Amino acid sequence: MYDLKLSKINLRKEEERKEVEEFLNSFGLILDKDVDYTIVLRNNVDKIVATCSKAKNVFKCFAVSPDLQGEGVTSTLITNLIDKSFEQGIYHNFIFTKPKNIDIFSSLNFNTVTKVDEVALLERGIYDIKGTLKNIIKKYDIDVNKKRSAIVMNCNPFTKGHRYLIEKAAMESEEVLVFIVEEDKSLFPFKERYGLVKKGVEDLKNVKVIPGTEYIISSATFPSYFLRKEDERLKGFTKLDANIFGEYFCKELNINNRFVGEEPYCNVTRAYNATLKEVLINYGVEVTEIKRKEFSGEAISASRVREFIKEDKIEELKNLIPEVTFEFLNTEKGKEIMEKIKKSNSPH
Repeated sequence: MYDLKLSKINLRKEEERKEVEEFLNSFGLILDKDVDYTIVLRNNVDKIVATCSKAKNVFKCFAVSPDLQGEGVTSTLITNLIDKSFEQGIYHNFIFTKPKNIDIFSSLNFNTVTKVDEVALLERGIYDIKGTLKNIIKKYDIDVNKKRSAIVMNCNPFTKGHRYLIEKAAMESEEVLVFIVEEDKSLFPFKERYGLVKKGVEDLKNVKVIPGTEYIISSATFPSYFLRKEDERLKGFTKLDANIFGEYFCKELNINNRFVGEEPYCNVTRAYNATLKEVLINYGVEVTEIKRKEFSGEAISASRVREFIKEDKIEELKNLIPEVTFEFLNTEKGKEIMEKIKKSNSPH
């Protein structure tokens, strides 16, 4: 290979970060804000000729100068990222790339999860999506011969609106699987969100509450959900996530209907619902949109609950959240989260 030098970028140094951003921009790419490790290859005049980054276990932001493509540069970059992941105790990785690059990464033992026009998702490591679904079937005693519905929720926190949607699905389905988004980027941590929903629907005997895994609305499948800003990549990520759900979850778990709440406020979620309808029909799956439960003429939402907490309207919260959530907010952990919400400017 050419006389190239591999080096790590100090992401805290604006000058170094900007140099990588400019290199990526020349390929129509950006350096995502969540990257925690970036490496570059430089030529003999110290100019960047290749780069890649990772955000936890997701590899992304790849670019290689055209004259170096096919010279084993990608293998050098990937090997370094895998080594870094191992060093951090991470043994399973995803790669975001353009569909035209699938063959390059397949040769490095990555398997394609799914692809859409704009982006492809591949994985490599000690488990995969099919194995994950087999574990879900076994752990939650799922009869794959029975038709069922599904709901995907973040529940940040669990509201009367969430409870209402689950009740509606339970009334119209033989069984409902409620997947709680596992990505920990919300003000209410996954452990608490999952526990509240599980306890809050335990009277509904045909409902099973299941962790969403890395394959449903995660940094790997749908980073825009957490960025909450619209850009040209949003459609690609929504299609990617919807395809994974249809191709794997619906097929393996015999899901024929996905229930969603009507979305009057958030553009990202509204776009996501529209994409689900567009994509899941290709897998023979219906998408049922339910009008949101309201209070005082306004749809109940988790963001409204967080606004009430911010404004210290604690007693009024009883109109928006079930007893299980209200009780949790009065625990030490709940009070700690409420304090974080009052100090936070984040929508999550």
